[in-house]
Amino acid sequence: MITVCYSGNKRVFPGLLLSVLSLAKNTQRELEVLVLSMDLHEENPHFVPFSDNQIKILNEVLQKKNPQSRARLLDLTELFKRSLATGKNKKNYYTPYAQLRLYLNEVADLPDKLIYLDIDTMCTGDIGQLYDIDVQPYLYAAALDYMGQFWINRHYCNSGVLLLNMKRIREEKFFERVREYVHSRKMIMPDQTALHRLGKNRLYLPRRFNEQRNIRKDTVVKHFCRGIRYIPFFHIYNYKQWERDNVHRKLKIYDFDDLYEQYDELASRYDLSE
Repeated sequence: MITVCYSGNKRVFPGLLLSVLSLAKNTQRELEVLVLSMDLHEENPHFVPFSDNQIKILNEVLQKKNPQSRARLLDLTELFKRSLATGKNKKNYYTPYAQLRLYLNEVADLPDKLIYLDIDTMCTGDIGQLYDIDVQPYLYAAALDYMGQFWINRHYCNSGVLLLNMKRIREEKFFERVREYVHSRKMIMPDQTALHRLGKNRLYLPRRFNEQRNIRKDTVVKHFCRGIRYIPFFHIYNYKQWERDNVHRKLKIYDFDDLYEQYDELASRYDLSE
């Protein structure tokens, strides 16, 4: 079984559904999809957890491909409120949901190795290629950040795709140290930067496991993260896979059109927002 973890809130379910559709399409292996979420609606009306109905839809997608696969929702509200909710990075450019992965060491019954994916990722190849990489000597594996390696540090990694050695992370109390760092220091990209500064014992992945620009023949995971273009003028773009028109017109990507059709079929049968 391959365990893949996502984190987010109800509002980004379209992205989660598309990502899971791509995950299931490209592997024959049994998948366990863990969805981390929390309820912070008192601070932001959009900060509500995924619903049971949405998890039911994910299970339909997964089990249509492999009856042994499954998705489950993990509510980490109380864990977040006990620490990072009062930290210096509670409010920043990114939602607090990105920080929930730092609590994976507190979740019982997890395997010794798992994959974390940002919701704005899409698989174009078998995720088993990533999972089967030997990460035993390391805390985690990650690919270089396309822009950060030039602007921040040549070893700076993007945390949107992580292969996590949970056994070693628990033994070295790595996530506890990262959470404390995020809690006490203000940063632009808090958890990503904390992972970079504290997690030197990392394995560098080839870019095909976190392709932040154009899809290539060997790409396994396409990450729809921010990028820069200089023509016809300098500008930063940030188009997500659920923004179908922008994916087609701006990025010229048509690789996921069959998945858009599956998405539309599900949307015709279910209220995806409920």
